[in-house]
Amino acid sequence: MHGDRLLLGPGPSVPYPEALEALTRPVLGHLDPEYLGVISEIGDRLRAVFRTANALTLPVSGTGSAGMEACLVSLLEPGATIIVGVNGYFGERLCEVARRGGAEVVRVEAPWGSPLDPADLLAAQRANPQAALLAVVAAETSTGVCNDVAPLGPELAGTDTLLLVDAVTALGGTPLEVDEWQIDACYSAAQKCLGAPPGLAPVTLSPRAMARMRARRTPIRSFYLDLGLLHDYFLASPPTYHHTASSTLAYALHAGLGRLLEEGVEQVWERHARIGALLQGALPELGFGLVAPKGARLPQLTTTTLPEGLDEEVLRKRLLGEFGIEVGGGLGAFAGRAWRIGLMGHAATERSVVTLLGAVRQLLG
Repeated sequence: MHGDRLLLGPGPSVPYPEALEALTRPVLGHLDPEYLGVISEIGDRLRAVFRTANALTLPVSGTGSAGMEACLVSLLEPGATIIVGVNGYFGERLCEVARRGGAEVVRVEAPWGSPLDPADLLAAQRANPQAALLAVVAAETSTGVCNDVAPLGPELAGTDTLLLVDAVTALGGTPLEVDEWQIDACYSAAQKCLGAPPGLAPVTLSPRAMARMRARRTPIRSFYLDLGLLHDYFLASPPTYHHTASSTLAYALHAGLGRLLEEGVEQVWERHARIGALLQGALPELGFGLVAPKGARLPQLTTTTLPEGLDEEVLRKRLLGEFGIEVGGGLGAFAGRAWRIGLMGHAATERSVVTLLGAVRQLLG
């Protein structure tokens, strides 16, 4: 077994040392007042990172996909319409989860590797004013593309369509302003730019989304992912038992968020931007191509095509086996011909870039 891995894939990322240390704290019961106090502090810290005052801001038990499902199942009723921006794997997943929940899905597409046009999404809403949700992935992890979600909320605020944003890879990595951009529902994951181990999915709902959820005519189809029940568990006084949540993972997320906030949210955005640019400036010199166009590249997740004639899987396995560095393979349209390199959270450093580039040069030697 190899020693320490340098996790530079699409997630999980290298946790902050404080988050790893927190994993050793004694396990608490899921209704222990001390545990619920930690959850309350996590809510406060998440509000600072989401840039929101939303009361319902909490960590859902599960990875980012649990956050996705919790938002969709809590806000969509069977037969409701959802408009989904699709320009990568996670836009496709939004469609699939919504479809399985009985929703009518309206797809707004852009080619994989290209950003969505906000005007196309808003045109789809005007053509489908009955849509309950318009959903878009802010940071499309399959392609490294940044989608512009900022213009959407103000345009949707006067309609019956709520804005749902997937911020799994965005939160803590690139600018995200939940209140200023009038985002109604947003979810993320602990293991990306927040610098904690996988297992919790931060979620926040606006008062408008809360009102929509409370006014449902049909019960939420999932008990475990019912954000109303989770609100009553984590945020009501007294709490209502719902499930056995992990104090261990809560401590780790609490610590990761503490480290992020100590550095400063905007400073962390700047660090990711600087380190991402460092990698993206160097890759073409080694014969690698950048999939996302300039102006729409995520700094924290770079999708790169390999030099002609190289087998990406063979090279990726050698990188892991010989150097202990993990990068991700391509998804969907880019499977077998691209890498996904993550520089997130604690791994967003010059050292990560220099180490990776040095190892790649050795392999190409």
